[in-house]
Amino acid sequence: MAQLWGGRFTKETDELVYRFNASISFDQKFINQDIEGSIAHVKMLAKQGILTEEEKNAIIEGLNGILADVESGALPISDKYEDVHSFVEAVLIDRIGEAGKKMHTGRSRNDQVAVDMRLYVRQEVTAVDELLKELLQTLIRIMEENLDTYMPGFTHLQKAQPITLAHHMGAYFEMFKRDRLRMKDIYARMNYCPLGSGALAGTTYPLDREYTASLLGFDGPTLNSMDSVADRDYVIEFLSALSTIMMHLSRFSEEVIIWNSNEYRFVEIDDAYSTGSSIMPQKKNPDIAELVRGKTGRVYAALVSILTTMKGIPLAYNKDMQEDKELTFDAIDTVKGCLALFDGMLKTMKFNGEVMAESAMKGFTNATDAADYLVNKGVAFRDAHGIIGRLVLYCIERDKSIEELTLAQLKEISPVFEEDLYDAVSLKTCVQKRLTIGAPGHEAMEQVIAINKAYLAE
Repeated sequence: MAQLWGGRFTKETDELVYRFNASISFDQKFINQDIEGSIAHVKMLAKQGILTEEEKNAIIEGLNGILADVESGALPISDKYEDVHSFVEAVLIDRIGEAGKKMHTGRSRNDQVAVDMRLYVRQEVTAVDELLKELLQTLIRIMEENLDTYMPGFTHLQKAQPITLAHHMGAYFEMFKRDRLRMKDIYARMNYCPLGSGALAGTTYPLDREYTASLLGFDGPTLNSMDSVADRDYVIEFLSALSTIMMHLSRFSEEVIIWNSNEYRFVEIDDAYSTGSSIMPQKKNPDIAELVRGKTGRVYAALVSILTTMKGIPLAYNKDMQEDKELTFDAIDTVKGCLALFDGMLKTMKFNGEVMAESAMKGFTNATDAADYLVNKGVAFRDAHGIIGRLVLYCIERDKSIEELTLAQLKEISPVFEEDLYDAVSLKTCVQKRLTIGAPGHEAMEQVIAINKAYLAE
């Protein structure tokens, strides 16, 4: 068992305790970040005269060699080491000798772990943002292609008013756009470097923390060494944002599942993103949408776990904080996979416009507009509401839409109805006369699409 802290102890750690304490099985994911942070640290040490140029060059060459060998498979990461930091340092000392022992000068594993985690999360924030942008580009394409694809809008899963597919997709565009804004906020708030904070109280070495921060692309150093090693707010914020992304994907998945059903037939999912039944040959199951919906709880669990872990931890670092990694790694991988697969499913999905339009008509989504028609003819709104209620019941009893009734039948309900009702309650009229910004009308949607395309081009 290779450890960097054995001097204080007179006997070896119990094997079971060692295994329970070790983190190398999962923190080896930090190998790139650990070496990147160490290179910046030794460059700063040399700049400050704490290391010689020869020592700096030997350490950096050794670290780059370790990374290259790990990536090629020539150097496996061994679980005889407690963590990835111990592994890197021990291999470095073995390869370059005494100079390797100086790499850790002015540094603690506490601030080393903290900078590794920040570098990793920062990288993943950017990766998730790119996947969100790709999904938004898919949505904007669908919106442009379906400005006049009419469908029912729903409240309470009841058909409510006619909208367009472009308008419906636009609602999800806004959700995922907010998710990208959260990525931007998290990045800006977390982008400060904890390296140089030591175990919790800084160090007596004359470190240049601003220089280290600039080498690693941070906006500056953190300003309190205790908070630096004890802070995991950025992990919590990121997991919260990932949970919101999954909530949005899950809502979208639920609609795809409903739209894919035999009762709706609004969409046809590509064969590559669906499966069949082992015994029922007619089935085409929306498995990707169902799995995305199911995996949402997995990401929520990671958020609740880290919140629960952090809630009782006094300052500064405690070993509990090692629990910030495994579930976070899993949540990140889950969200990235779900975004990529959902986007692929959406890109290849076919929308049945005729079925959608028929559903809007049969669902009396134009009933509100029919009531407005009567109001515009001088009928009091409350009376108009009652008349249209009777009209809908009349249609249901005859399995007809409002547009399919003859004028004579309409006049049985109210003598106010005239020939111009048919145009007033057509799907096109109902949608296109809604022209305020944010509404489903063609001109309003074109304006929104232009705004969102400009946003994506930024």
